[in-house]
Amino acid sequence: MACLSWSGIANVALERRDLLWTLTIIVTMGLVLGQSQTMKTAWIEDTLGLVPPVMFLIAAHMERHAHRSRRFPFGFERVNGLGFFVAAVALTAVGALLLYNALMALGAAEHASVGSIAILGQDIWLGWLMIAAQIYSLIPPLFIGRKELPLAQALNDKLLHTDALMNKANWLTGAAGLAGIIGLGLGWWWADSVAAAIISLDVLNDGIKALRSSTAELVDGAPRALSSTDLSDDAQNLCDRLKAEFPGGTIRLRETGRLIRAEVHDTPPPRNAVIRDITGQRARTERGGWLR
Repeated sequence: MACLSWSGIANVALERRDLLWTLTIIVTMGLVLGQSQTMKTAWIEDTLGLVPPVMFLIAAHMERHAHRSRRFPFGFERVNGLGFFVAAVALTAVGALLLYNALMALGAAEHASVGSIAILGQDIWLGWLMIAAQIYSLIPPLFIGRKELPLAQALNDKLLHTDALMNKANWLTGAAGLAGIIGLGLGWWWADSVAAAIISLDVLNDGIKALRSSTAELVDGAPRALSSTDLSDDAQNLCDRLKAEFPGGTIRLRETGRLIRAEVHDTPPPRNAVIRDITGQRARTERGGWLR
């Protein structure tokens, strides 16, 4: 699996823009919260949505500037995996919080009301401002998330992919929030909470899958696919090639950040042999086996 150079790749700049847009959305949503359950949960979700881009920028900085040392002989190759775990926890927490708040509101049969606000001497229904805020909150996550996905796939960057999922959750929240606010305006007291509950199930599902993959990575599990808990195709292809090169050997694969490391045990390395992985990168030998 290739470790692409950071130079010439726009992911860091993209994450900085994501962070900036998310901050503006948080401020905008906070100004018009009112008593709407959807608005409150959307605001909380947007706030937790800061975690993935912040973790990505921290991991990117450490990967680019950290050097191997006596205390960190491998540098910070796995810092991306740690950031992936933190981001997965945040995504799961968002889904769980959305579902809890929605179910509590439905159970209590809360009849949320949307009042009016005086602007320049005119009374304006607060719902119009909420709708405008929700529409605004839809746009940045929709476009940024679509740009993040191909970058995440090119780099095999699960942290970046989790941020794309968070942006997906954000624009889904905005869409369902619009439906909830319109429902309140029509007198459907349950529309607000039902919309929030529908959002939460999708977000929670993405969060749990990301949490399972990130946990497996931290405990040296076999490399998982980018968007599921299945084993990755790259890992399977590499394993097959190593088995062909070393019949009878024991192949062990694990993931360190955006890289796959392969070890071949129970077989001596042939003299002057060079293995090439599926990307054409050269392998190196270490005591106890072959390590890519």
